[in-house]
Amino acid sequence: MTDSDRDRLEAVSPLDGRYARYTADLVPYASERALIGARVHVEAQYLLALADVAELPLDLASDEHERLGDLAVSISLDDARRIKRIETEGTEDRPATNHDVKAVEYFLRDELNDPEIAPWIHFGLTSEDVNNLAYRLCVRGALRDVLLPELDALWDQLADLAREHRDVPMLARTHGQPATPTTFGKELAVYAARLDDAIERIDDATGSLAGKLAGASGTYGAHTVAAPDVDWRAFSEAFVEELGLRHLPLVTQVNPSDDLASLFSALRGANSVLLDLDRDAWLYVSQGYLVQRGGEDETGSSTMPHKVNPIDFENSEGNCSKANSDLAFLAEYLTTSRLQRDLSDSTVKRTIGTALGHCLLGYRKAGAGLETVEPDAERLAADLEAHPEVLGEAIQTALRRAGHADAYERLKAYTRGQRVTRETLDAVLDDPDLDVDEATRERLVDLTPAAYTGLVSDLVDELDGDREGTDGSDAK
Repeated sequence: MTDSDRDRLEAVSPLDGRYARYTADLVPYASERALIGARVHVEAQYLLALADVAELPLDLASDEHERLGDLAVSISLDDARRIKRIETEGTEDRPATNHDVKAVEYFLRDELNDPEIAPWIHFGLTSEDVNNLAYRLCVRGALRDVLLPELDALWDQLADLAREHRDVPMLARTHGQPATPTTFGKELAVYAARLDDAIERIDDATGSLAGKLAGASGTYGAHTVAAPDVDWRAFSEAFVEELGLRHLPLVTQVNPSDDLASLFSALRGANSVLLDLDRDAWLYVSQGYLVQRGGEDETGSSTMPHKVNPIDFENSEGNCSKANSDLAFLAEYLTTSRLQRDLSDSTVKRTIGTALGHCLLGYRKAGAGLETVEPDAERLAADLEAHPEVLGEAIQTALRRAGHADAYERLKAYTRGQRVTRETLDAVLDDPDLDVDEATRERLVDLTPAAYTGLVSDLVDELDGDREGTDGSDAK
């Protein structure tokens, strides 16, 4: 039985078991097959680049050139399995390499089957030259093709909901206490704006991924001894940039991974925005501000049949939290290496896909949660009417405008620590010692908590400008 045939119930990680249907889009970028394919891509492109160096006696026949081009595009699952067998089991011609990159080298030797070409496969390279580039190609693909589009879709959801409910008034709570009213739409617009900034940071960090190709200690030592007439620094820079990565000229054996640390930090920023959203949505459901539409086939509780639980927001919270923990660990660990290199980072890098998987699951669950909720306008209105004390801010500020330096103290004496009614506030305005013009008084008497929402419509309009999507297209 192959790994791909294994029953989901036997998966060690829930990302490949219970949640496999949510994370399947990452398989082309975060699986072992994907990493093997990226290594083949780097090695094949490297051999093609060497063949273009005039100072080197390497000539590729047209069919060899075509085969390398095909391998650089993609490898089949059978090819990936063959490479894995070369690593772990060996072949009739050679024992197991017990080395993943060496297995790729031998695979290419077998594929080309040309003794004149064989010496140039993996020429002068250390495995980290291949691996650092391969990992970044995988990570870049995962971000650009899967995670960033998922975040763009979440932004669309938030922006659409913000516009739809821009004028649905809602009691705000600061420190958990009743505060100046807002609208449900405006609060979602805040999250949309924050997420937009986070997406931009992720996109920038993805575009700044960097690669090295400088040999076993970052000196081009083997290259220059074998072919001293080649400008290997220029070759390396051109090769890395041809892969769409920034070139790192000063390195040890390893890529220092500061670029990955920046990307993981940017991802954590987006996840933190969604964690805040998940927790607020959970609280709004708990308060009855948000109504959930439960599916007919959904069981909310094994014993309480009435329940519709905010499970999508809870799941998103858990996965974004797990992702952030993994991303913080990766950012810290991958940027350190003993002397010119130690191997501890190798096993750690294999968990990058796990972190990205928890990100993707968190994003999709947040989106699923947003699809099933809507504000309960009647409940929101009732809660606003039950807290007229929130108008105290408006009244004391308007009285300040009218010249009353003691306005705050007046309102504090009437309201703090007491049950406040509309009559309480009217008593402030009816105080015979209060000198205020009739227009201001009427405006304050007529003011209601539901109408005390400031410039929310204009603020939500901040989302209506052109937004450039991460694929370069205009998003909503």
